[in-house]
Amino acid sequence: MISTSISHSFSILGGLLGLLIVFSILYWTIKNGISPMPTSPKVQKALLSSLPVHLEGTILELGSGWGTLAFALAKRYPNAQVIGYETSLIPYLFSLLLRRKNLTFKRKDFFNEPLNATLAVCYLYPAAMQRLKQKLEKEGKIAIITHTFAVNGWKATKIIEVNDLYKTRIYLYGEYTSYGRT
Repeated sequence: MISTSISHSFSILGGLLGLLIVFSILYWTIKNGISPMPTSPKVQKALLSSLPVHLEGTILELGSGWGTLAFALAKRYPNAQVIGYETSLIPYLFSLLLRRKNLTFKRKDFFNEPLNATLAVCYLYPAAMQRLKQKLEKEGKIAIITHTFAVNGWKATKIIEVNDLYKTRIYLYGEYTSYGRT
């Protein structure tokens, strides 16, 4: 009888935890205007291969979601400091499981932070891309690589079309050096 009661209690707690996770993701999806969506493996591979072999300094992932792209960037560039920004609690907590000595995740809104970096990588929806454009035009541009959505009004240095179901486009803005955008 006691084991049935304990089992029932754990079932209820598990259900409540599941609901809390779902509501947290829904809340931040509504607040941010988009759900945390990972970059597909094909797009991630094409994006990484479009970058230089060596890159130092700071690399930002703006809206790092579950952290998989930031982790791949940190692995590829061990001499760079990679910082992922994410506001949604559950993906942020998940990303903390991905550890590398040159990888940090911040639960902050990057729109409220100075973007001092060699490179910023992002997968943001069009309205957020416009906000980012305005922010960078005030602060000074840095090298940007984004996929799926372009920065409206900026001319990409290079556009790569990925051979995936959606023919996803990767947009590169600026030249990448150890010192940022040239």
